[in-house]
Amino acid sequence: MSPKTAPVRKVMVSLPVSLVDFADREAARLNISRSRLIARALSEIVAVEEEQLAAEGYRFYAQEASEFAGASASAVPEALEHAS
Repeated sequence: MSPKTAPVRKVMVSLPVSLVDFADREAARLNISRSRLIARALSEIVAVEEEQLAAEGYRFYAQEASEFAGASASAVPEALEHAS
């Protein structure tokens, strides 16, 4: 679901004045609302977390595949010998 069509929930948060001032400057610079700026920042955090989880999963399965290949390496020549 794209952010433009995703359901929206209003929330109230307390932030240090310096962060609100920064958010307002960035939102003005990007010509978007403060809410949109904060939503983008949170979306980027989610994307980074998902990428890290995916990388962790790929490393796990790569290790598992490597171990399987090592364990089955001796079976390949035997299977090829029987196939001939």
